[in-house]
This record gives sequence, structure tokens and C-alpha cells, in this order.
Amino acid sequence: MPHMPDFEAWAIFAKVAERGSFSEAAQELGLAKTTVSKAVTRLEERLQTTLLHRTTRSLSLTESGRLSLERATRILADGAAVEAEILEEAAIPRGLIRLASTTAFGAQQLAPLLPKFMALYPEIEVDFELTDRRIDLVAEGVDLVLRVGPEPDSSLRISKLFAFRVPVVASPAYFEKHGRPEHPSDLVRFPALVFTHIVGAEVWGFRHPKLGETTVHVDGPIHVNNGVAAVPALVAGLGITALPEAYIVEELRNGRLEEVLKDWQVTPAPVHVVTPPGRARPARVRALLDFLRQHFASQSWAQGIET
Repeated sequence: MPHMPDFEAWAIFAKVAERGSFSEAAQELGLAKTTVSKAVTRLEERLQTTLLHRTTRSLSLTESGRLSLERATRILADGAAVEAEILEEAAIPRGLIRLASTTAFGAQQLAPLLPKFMALYPEIEVDFELTDRRIDLVAEGVDLVLRVGPEPDSSLRISKLFAFRVPVVASPAYFEKHGRPEHPSDLVRFPALVFTHIVGAEVWGFRHPKLGETTVHVDGPIHVNNGVAAVPALVAGLGITALPEAYIVEELRNGRLEEVLKDWQVTPAPVHVVTPPGRARPARVRALLDFLRQHFASQSWAQGIET
């Protein structure tokens, strides 16, 4: 008869790998350091392999440890989430949310919302990272990532929060110099501002209610990896681009930028919620997602809010 998997030892191993220390893992788990060490040793003896390289100063994962870490972390996270959902105290969201976001979206859209969220939930703490690098949620212990753009297939839990309306815009001075495109195909003759942090950003897709779909390849003298950083160049008349409306609401309102090709809808830019694998999300994470959905549902430039 096969032995029952040692779930406790796997959860302890995941915490040791996350903290990089037996002592810190023991302290966070409320266990004796010897108990933590014995649990990892028990796994290694059972598997007849080494999961962690140990020195007097550091720990590092072996190849076997690296391969098993994602599932071990899932065991730890699922167990914690199940307990949080069942315990009566989980009715009050509390604890630390490790949150990450792409830089432009995080700085402009999320940062102003966090004080309001934390006022509603005073027992929640937030560790907020802005980065355009691809985060490894499992290895880095991140609870929630918000990313703009398409998401590859993954073992992670991914859902769409909403999609940005994406108008084609430039400054009045730009249009005085270059004219105005009448059809998406005209854009090949217009100097464009191209984003480098989105795969395929130089190919713009359009949809017309009567004329169907078309794509156009654009290029220009300025390439940038941040939507907000592109706004000054647009206002200065250095290019035309398709940019999430949320980043340029004021510029459109005061006339520093103008929208063209209004009958053609650029493919909306999705904002995805990415969380570690597993069904259960902790109450604190669910509270943040509900808060964000309610906020973005009230914005005219946010489309397709999903629950």
C-alpha cells in the first residue's frame, strides 16, 4: 500500500525555500528549528535525493528542490487559504498582500487606490512592487500580479480584470504637419510612437462595425517601454500612437491630444489578474480584487469587467 504523502513536510520545505533560512521559516511557522530541519531531512530520506544545499551561511535549492518547489508552495498556499476560509476570523480580511504590477499601470492607476483600500481594511498590509520584468509568483512569494497585455498559457491562475479602451491619438501640431489618417491603412505613412514592452506592439489591430477587421504595421523615431512616459512625446508632436485612454484622459479633455479613426476600434488592452495556482484565494486578496473591480467598473475607459 503506498504511503500517504508527507504534506506537512512539503509545506515546511516550501517555507524554508521562500525564507532562505531554517530559522526564519521556523519563526514564521511557529515551530522549533529542529522540527523544521527534521521535516526537510525526512523528505530527502524518503525521496533519496537532496532538496537543499546547506552551508553555514546560506541555503540554495538543488535541481530536485527547484523542480518540486512549485507544487510544494501550492500545498502550503492551499492549506493556508483553506484554513483562512474556514476559520471564523477569515470574515475580516487581514495580513500581508504581496502585490506587483507593471510600472505605468501601477503608478498611475493602482498607487492612488491603495490608500482608499487600506482605509477600508485597516488590518491588511501591502508590499507593492512596480516592475516590468516577468515575476515568478511561486518562487518570490507574490500573492497577486496585475499585468497589461496578453498573457501566455500558464499553470498560474489568470483572469481578465478589464480591458482598456485604446484610442489612436496625436497632438494638434502633429496633425497640422502630417494630416489625419482616414483609414487604418494610412498609418504606414505616419511616424508612430511604438511601445517595446508589449509583444507585437508594432502591429495594431482594428475592428469596424461594418468594414470588418484589419491590421497595420507601424514604426517611427521613438520607441518606449512605458505608456505614461510616452505622453510628453505625444504632446510635443513627435508621433502618433494607440494608447490606453486612462493614461491620457486629461490631455484629451484639454485638447493637447486628439483622437482619430473613431469609427475603428483598436483591439482593447487587457489587464490580467495573475495569482498562484490553486482554487482558494485568501480573504485579503479577494477583498482587494473586489475593490478593484468596483472601482474600474465606474471608469468609462474600462471595458468587460469580469467577476
